[in-house]
Amino acid sequence: MALSKITNGGVAASGIPSGGIIQVQHTQFTGTNSVVLSADTDVVLTDLTVNITPTSASSVIHLQAHIFCEHGDDTTGSTWDHVLFFYRDSTKLAHTTAGSRTVGISMTTRTYHDTNDASTPEIARYDYFDTPATTSQITYKCGIVTANAETFYINRTANDSSSTGFERGISSIIATEIAG
Repeated sequence: MALSKITNGGVAASGIPSGGIIQVQHTQFTGTNSVVLSADTDVVLTDLTVNITPTSASSVIHLQAHIFCEHGDDTTGSTWDHVLFFYRDSTKLAHTTAGSRTVGISMTTRTYHDTNDASTPEIARYDYFDTPATTSQITYKCGIVTANAETFYINRTANDSSSTGFERGISSIIATEIAG
């Protein structure tokens, strides 16, 4: 086993064993936003992007997202007919295409048992392991596709009234470089 060398007060990336964490980059979005979604169209959630420059082409990038949100159209099935995914620059990272199915990584969870698109936020928490095979900077982004046109609210409820029944939260995207 090679010993790690200390450089500039830290361990050189070349000295980190396979599976070790090299670096973590993140974006934590604390504001609120609404995103207009068209039916069956992949959309970037621009508030949830992060840049990372891998130190080795053999590194694995562990992507994590947590999204506090609410679908703005609960009556047409948007809370069921959607998926979330990541982009690596402009490449969609998701389940492989399967016929005419909508593909992604995960979806939001329902927090209420009845139709309500005003004060019942959902959450999404999902991961992906990417092998970009590059040492150039990468921009990772969260994305969504839904079967129905709607407005998607981030870090707030659709009806953002100043009252205890209308919650707000925080969303984030994390990119962790793991030695290959």
